[in-house]
Parts: sequence; structure tokens; C-alpha cells
Amino acid sequence: MNYKWNYVAPTEQEQTAAQHLAEGVNISPVLARMLIRRGITTEDEARRFFRPQLHDLHDPFLMTDMDLAVERLNEAMGKKERILIYGDYDVDGCTAVALVYRFLQQFYSNIDYYIPDRNDEGYGVSRKGIEYAAESGVKLIIILDCGIKANDEIAYAKTLGIDFIICDHHVPDKVLPPAVAILNAKREDATYPDKNLSGCGVGFKLMQAFALSNGIAFSKLIPLLDLVVISIASDIVPIIGENRILAFHGIKQLNNNPSTGVKAIINVCGLSDKDIHMNDIIFKIGPRINASGRVQNGKESVSLLIEHDEDTAMLMAQQIDQYNDERKELDKKMTEEASQLVKTIYELDDKKESSAIVIYNESWHKGVIGIVASRLTELYYRPAVVLTRTGDEVTGSARSVTGFDVYKAIEQCRDLLDNFGGHTYAAGLSMKVENIDKFTSRFTEYVANNINHETTLPTLDIDAEIHFRDITNKFHNDLKRMRPFGPDNPKPVFCTRQVYDYGTSKVVGREQEHIKLELVDSNSSNVMNGIAFGQSSQARYIKTKQSFDIVYTIEENIYKRGEVQLQIADIKQTATSAVAPPVDSTKATNNAPASADTADQP
Repeated sequence: MNYKWNYVAPTEQEQTAAQHLAEGVNISPVLARMLIRRGITTEDEARRFFRPQLHDLHDPFLMTDMDLAVERLNEAMGKKERILIYGDYDVDGCTAVALVYRFLQQFYSNIDYYIPDRNDEGYGVSRKGIEYAAESGVKLIIILDCGIKANDEIAYAKTLGIDFIICDHHVPDKVLPPAVAILNAKREDATYPDKNLSGCGVGFKLMQAFALSNGIAFSKLIPLLDLVVISIASDIVPIIGENRILAFHGIKQLNNNPSTGVKAIINVCGLSDKDIHMNDIIFKIGPRINASGRVQNGKESVSLLIEHDEDTAMLMAQQIDQYNDERKELDKKMTEEASQLVKTIYELDDKKESSAIVIYNESWHKGVIGIVASRLTELYYRPAVVLTRTGDEVTGSARSVTGFDVYKAIEQCRDLLDNFGGHTYAAGLSMKVENIDKFTSRFTEYVANNINHETTLPTLDIDAEIHFRDITNKFHNDLKRMRPFGPDNPKPVFCTRQVYDYGTSKVVGREQEHIKLELVDSNSSNVMNGIAFGQSSQARYIKTKQSFDIVYTIEENIYKRGEVQLQIADIKQTATSAVAPPVDSTKATNNAPASADTADQP
């Protein structure tokens, strides 16, 4: 991959401010500059960033309609009405339903949950779901991670005597559904301080408000934070504000005391007795919860997440693990087909490039098109829409690149669509078959006219240029304190110029596709271990002893406890290359063990 390296050197003003902040909280000026670029400029903000506190969560009653939602929920429980917890079939929806159901079940028994079938009912509130509720005697539905555009369905439910509380985080239309309460910080009239909660996060705020109104200790909510962090990581919401607090403490809960169902998933993922981080959720835990809704029915995932018996939970986890294997096979096959179709239609390999990708195959599995859209966006650095057919309807999933609002692009085509919804970087849609060509033309034209074409180039955003001598024990420990990483708080990416092979680097991997490196730079004799995945083509140059530049993240070496490893994203020949100076092997040490002393931490 021919990456463009994007590095903006700090201004003199930034350097001065960073030095001041670094001295105030006892961190490296390099890390202080990163905090400043994340909007953290004072010592107090830095301390709160490094040590997120649950007492800093906002008052849930600041959210528009929260008082109405709690009042209706309390009324339903007081009248012993049947309550249905209804949610989307993805990770965010399933964790949200499990969270609200688990919490309310401690205080109320006349309660049920419902996840619509992706293939039979489609996204959001379905007539079938409402009819199930009516037949079950339900008087109140709490809907999570969907519902914000279900105007007709909720109006229909109202005629059957069923009220709705909507807990959603997707972008609403100007006309809101006729629900008793709509909890959504993206409402035009919303004044809630944080707009970035996941669907599960909105459900958590409802339960926080319910607890406050009924004198229930906040400590009762803490066991639910493992579900909240799973939703935050899987739904790729910004890791700032309340999400950072919830994710930070959710990771603690996930590692120290996960619920029975989550623990079973951790076991089948092979993460037992390991320190779990956000990437483990994104690539291992989340996909398994998702797999049920993609291959079978998301209700199975909710059943697992609320299960109390360890043996039963383990059997259920093994079942969704099988679904995940099926999902991976579908994913692989469809991605290969989609990529071939993209090359055929757009000829991207021949540089006849399009600003967007829209592809359709009526035989593709509806449950996997979102994953395939993500893969295409990663491969081609363009917004991608993948469409398939379900009955008389075409269903699609869209994904975007950094800096481009794909939801807004789809919204410009709303007259061609039966339904649509989503976020800046991910959206879903449905339309009639005859509208595919018109949609493709209009969507592609909008993207071409509105996208910054720099975002369609494979780019590595570099946070700081450093030397190997900067990677000290304390630097590494402070770097870890910036976790959890995610959108708006990405894992720091570093660049070091003029590095050399120590003489022991070698090609590794089943197909000899990776390079295991031992490197020194021109400013110190510290030997740093590194791994460059898929970059074996660089090995010959590296062995010439000429200097080269690297971009990398700093990781813990999982195979050698107590050491760090550079995960090298890209290698380029130094502009003015030099021959490696002689290295004094007696000084060759890895300068940043993972078990480093934590004294004087911010």
C-alpha cells in the first residue's frame, strides 16, 4: 500500500503550551501535545482524561423527555402493565435490550424482550413486532437503538393502546414519531451535553434516571457497564465525553467481573485470563454477538447476555460461535465477489477512479452486506454502498471514509428510498428495485461533488515524530493511560526517521509475508523490536543497511511479557539515505518494558 504520510509539526505556541501542561501533570511533552490536539488543554482536564470518574457522568434528566420517560415507566410498573423491551438486531441493539431487561428484571417481573428478525421483519419497528406485543397484552414498549423514524408503526401501535419510549441515537427526521418520550440527543430541540452516546448508552441513561427517581443506588448499575463498553466499541462511537467514562469503567468490568453471558463469550473467544481491550471487543466479542442477528436471530444473543447459569451460557456461547464461523465464510465469499465486481465496474486498478462505490447482487446475504461495505471502504478508501434483494425490496448498507458524511449523501436521495437511517459513517437503506440506477447515479454524483478527495487516498495520520530514546518506561505507561482508544481518541501513531536494521531482521509468516525487525535509530543505540505485517517486499532494502523511515504504533509484545514492540504500518526509504553507523552491542537494550514502574503517574 502506497500511503501518504500526514504529519503536522507543532507550532511554537503548541510546544509552549505542551511544555507547560507536561510539567503540570508530569508527562512527556510529546503526549501533552497529543492531549492539546484532542482539546485537553488544562491540568484539570488532563487529570480527568487520565482518570475518568463515574461521578462526572451527566445528570440523565438533562436529556429532553427523560422526565416523561421515567414517569411513564414508573406508571406502567405501578399499574403492573406488561412491558416489552424491543431492540435492533446488531450488537448495540442486543446489548441495549439485555441491559434494560436485566436491570428492570431485578424490580419487576411482568416484562419481556423482542428482537425483530432481520430477514422476515427488517430493521426497526415492525408490524409483526407490534402485533406480538398486542397479543401479549403489552401496554408499554421501550425501544432501543432504533425507532426514531418509525412514525407510522408507532402511530399504529397507539391505536392498539400501546405506548412507546424511544431510546435512539440515530439522526431523526424533522417530524418525530408519536411516542410518549423520545430520548435522542440528536433531536433538534435537544440540550443534552453529549451527542455521541451509543444506543445502549441511551438505555443506560434511562436506567440511571429510573434509579435516581426510585432511590436505587448507582452501584446497582455498575455491573451493566460491560454491556455498555461492548456497544461503544462495536458501534464505533467517539471515545470522548461520557463515552470515555463509560468505556473506561466498562473495560474494568469486562476484565474483572463480567456478567455470566459475557464471560462465556470471552471464553469462546480465547480471551480468558487476558487483558481485554477495545480491539478485542471490535474483532472478537462484538462479531459473535452480531453473528446471531446476521445468520439467525438476534434474540439468541440477548438470551445469552441475560443468562445467569454458567453451563447454559457456555452452550449458548458455543452456538453463536458457530454462527460466527458461518458469518466469516459468507463474509469472505461475498467480499471476494464484491471486490471483483468493483474492479469490473469501476476499473479502480487502472486508475479510472470513482469517488464512490455502489454495487448490487440480488443473491447476497442480507446479514453480511454491512461487513462487505466496510471491507470495500477499507480496500478502496471510498464511501461504499452494498445492495441486495429481499423479496420485492432492495436493502443496502453504506460505510464511509473519515471526513465524509454518508448519511447526508443518502438523505439527498430520500425520494428514491422507502426507508433509511444511520450515522455519519454508517447507514442503512431500502428501495424498490427500479430505483437502483437512479440512486447509484445521484449518490455517486453527490459524493463526487462534496467529498474532499484527499480522504480517498490511503493516509497515515502521524501524531508525533520521536526518537527511540523517547520510548521510556514512563512514556509507555503514560501512553497506556490514554486508553481506551477509538474515534476522536485514536491510538497514537508515531514516526521515527533514519532507522537501521540491527542485523537480525528476518522475513516470517506462513507465506513469508511479514518482517520481524530489530532496529536502531541514528540518535541512540537502543534496539527496538518491531513487526511489519504484509511488508516483506521491503526486506531486501532493509538488509542493505541503508536508512529508512517508519510509521508505527507502540504495542505490548504478547509473546515476551515485559517488552514493547513497534507495530509498523509503513516503511519508506529515507529521502537522503545514509549507511548505518556502527552499533555498540553492549548498549543495545529495549528501553520500555511493559511492567514498568508507575510512580508519579498523572
